[in-house]
Amino acid sequence: MEPAPTSSGALARAEWSAAASRIARPVLENAAADGLGAAMPREGRDPTKAVFAPLEGFARTLAGLAPWLESERPEPWTGWAQAGLAALTDPAAADFAGALPVKQLLVELAFVAVALLRAPDVLWHGLDGRTREGLVALLERVRVVQPPATNWVLFPAVIEACLFHFGHASRLERVLAALGAHASWYLGDGTYGDGRRLANDGYNDFVIQPFLLEIVRALGPAAPADFAAKVLPRAQRHASVRERMIAPDGTWPLLGRSAAYRFGAFQGLAQLALLGALPSALPPGQVRAALTSVLRRQLAPAGTFDAAGWLRIGFAGAQPSLGEDYITTGSLYLCMALFLPLGLAPDAPFWTSPDLPWTQVKAWSGIDIERDHALGD
Repeated sequence: MEPAPTSSGALARAEWSAAASRIARPVLENAAADGLGAAMPREGRDPTKAVFAPLEGFARTLAGLAPWLESERPEPWTGWAQAGLAALTDPAAADFAGALPVKQLLVELAFVAVALLRAPDVLWHGLDGRTREGLVALLERVRVVQPPATNWVLFPAVIEACLFHFGHASRLERVLAALGAHASWYLGDGTYGDGRRLANDGYNDFVIQPFLLEIVRALGPAAPADFAAKVLPRAQRHASVRERMIAPDGTWPLLGRSAAYRFGAFQGLAQLALLGALPSALPPGQVRAALTSVLRRQLAPAGTFDAAGWLRIGFAGAQPSLGEDYITTGSLYLCMALFLPLGLAPDAPFWTSPDLPWTQVKAWSGIDIERDHALGD
């Protein structure tokens, strides 16, 4: 059994920054040069999905790095992100997204909307007028898509919430419908169904809990008060459950679909750390140590990256059989959601608190710990 990491918070932050840079650099550097479509590999089962890979990689990378861009304005990263958005919205650019089929475009623009909400000064107000107008046009273009009654209803919802937040005409009925659906799909103990069914996979972290938090924050007083008041406590309980899944050696259970999103399955825990809203039973130093163990463990296997530095399909290394038909090289960059706490200042408690053993380390070490309990509703 491995002990909790002994590195200081400052060393951990440097380690996280280096890992985030290693993963994101090929995406954002090529996006800034309007060359992401030409540079990104097209690994995946279904060749027809390959056309979306560059936008997937860019949107998901941006959603994960947005808080860091907003708080530190690092160069050249900020410039790369803004240039990538300019190319995304420019009909004359090679990486222009406007010609893509609208169904999958809806999904990836939802991640772009999340990035805009997480970094409004850098990724919205910091853009030129043409790029902002182009983004609005793209976000409005996907209104024709009628999502299935699954987590997909949150994609148009977060887009409309984003438009509303930035003062543009929005269809709030789509937002309210998605929130109402999730109110009815709540299964208890911090877990929502993916639609009306229970799915033992990571979608409460990949989409559901983080998007609900972003939507109610973007709407502010316009959000339904009764449901909005429940979103954070449910997210906190869900995050507590996820923290308990991290084994003493940094491994965690492989369950359900989209395993190739890797540590994107801890987006909820990372997001609460960013918001300063971790459950009281999870001190920042404990969560940092736990997530650092996950980061180290999952990036260590050979084959995680190809020779040019792009992620490979897999959970621990290159495991192409784990990729569903909808998984492409670009899809994999949802893992960047783990890095949301980089948006916290270096002197934030998440980075300055001493390392603490996480729940499974304490339990398997014989330390007396508080018993778990379900969330009442």
